[in-house]
Amino acid sequence: MDVINKIHSVVSDALHLGASDIHFIPQEEHAVIRMRVDGKIKLRQTLPNNMMRKLISHLKFVSGMDIGERRRPQNRGINMRVGERTIRMRLSAFPSQPSETLVMRLFLQKHEFSMKRLALFPSQGKLLKDLISATSGLIIISGPTGVGKTTTLYSLLKERQNETNENVITLEDPIEQPETHFLQMEVNEKAGVTYAAGLKNLLRHDPDIIMLGEVRDHETAKMAVRAALTGHLVVTTVHSSSAIGVIKRLIDLNIPQGDLAEVLHAVVAQRLVQLVCPFCPHGCSLYCGQYRDRRRAALFEILYGEALRSSLTKTSFSNNTEGARVPSMARNFNMAVALGYVYQTEHRSI
Repeated sequence: MDVINKIHSVVSDALHLGASDIHFIPQEEHAVIRMRVDGKIKLRQTLPNNMMRKLISHLKFVSGMDIGERRRPQNRGINMRVGERTIRMRLSAFPSQPSETLVMRLFLQKHEFSMKRLALFPSQGKLLKDLISATSGLIIISGPTGVGKTTTLYSLLKERQNETNENVITLEDPIEQPETHFLQMEVNEKAGVTYAAGLKNLLRHDPDIIMLGEVRDHETAKMAVRAALTGHLVVTTVHSSSAIGVIKRLIDLNIPQGDLAEVLHAVVAQRLVQLVCPFCPHGCSLYCGQYRDRRRAALFEILYGEALRSSLTKTSFSNNTEGARVPSMARNFNMAVALGYVYQTEHRSI
């Protein structure tokens, strides 16, 4: 099997399983291809290292990476036609031992996700829709990689735009979900289009709502707060383990607490949990999971209103929001277990 057909075969397998990531990993004696399905790594196949090197080189070439550069990480976004589908992907090459590895993140668009479908508890989905109806301010969603933060933001923005027909501009690295009704800009650091520079320019395009893929540094955080201070609604993501941790992260990025108190409208921590399968009481096998339309759902820890204002006045922070009367992620999870929605063993991801 030639390189192109092999890549298409691997991606087709990933699509069949509903995988979010494909790992191409050379090892000492052979190479392996692994896939992340519902948050768990599954070994799919082994192959010779020389074939793996060809696969990685081809993927770097078609995505526009420097195929001769193996000493530093590289990232690119591409579209790939597989069968009747065009799949959006982010490729990340990483220098490792004994050889360079590559991970493909697949941005799957099986459904038009709604908050009703995403949120495990309908009341949390409704609250998020209410919060996104604000005309200005800053809304942040936090959580580890792969929990669906961007999907949640897109779902909220699509539902709002369907009602208001506003000008939504996104700045992402890369663009995860092509959306014809949004204006979308992709970060390109080689061309000087960083998050901070891109945000500065898109403010001239008369946005009603601005979506930033991620706040990574002081400059981006400062620009996001400044945009919110000028009367725009800004929504973005931050890597943090909890809602209260987002505030600490922003303060660590030298954002004044006074500015945060003025613009911060809501902070949300998100996690995905595996839903109990009605057919497999002890957990689904890989193949059983393929045929279930909804295998995971989101839990949210939502900090807003008086609880948020109270948190912003504190001089020190902890990961416990119970004192602010906000249901913690652990409490939400325990409620989901008690109601029979999720497995008790999922607690390690909370």
